[in-house]
Amino acid sequence: MSIAAPLVEPRITDLRVTEAEITAYLVDGRTVSVPLAWSWRLSEASPEQRSCWEILGDGAYIHWPDVDEDISIEGMLYGGPAPRPLAA
Repeated sequence: MSIAAPLVEPRITDLRVTEAEITAYLVDGRTVSVPLAWSWRLSEASPEQRSCWEILGDGAYIHWPDVDEDISIEGMLYGGPAPRPLAA
């Protein structure tokens, strides 16, 4: 006998960004955290810039307009650090 739980797509309802980590709170009650260093743009941003974010895509990702950064919940769950662009 097997029991199958319904698959629930992860969706962000709230976010917290500190000097050390990015923490997403999901609709199903989970909390997901990644190191702030995973986003070099946010690591270099001011606290004010990091605090200005918006949830987009029905909770699929977060956008920081002041630093032009986007992080998806799938990236937080399954991804890794964002690579820095190569110097020209």
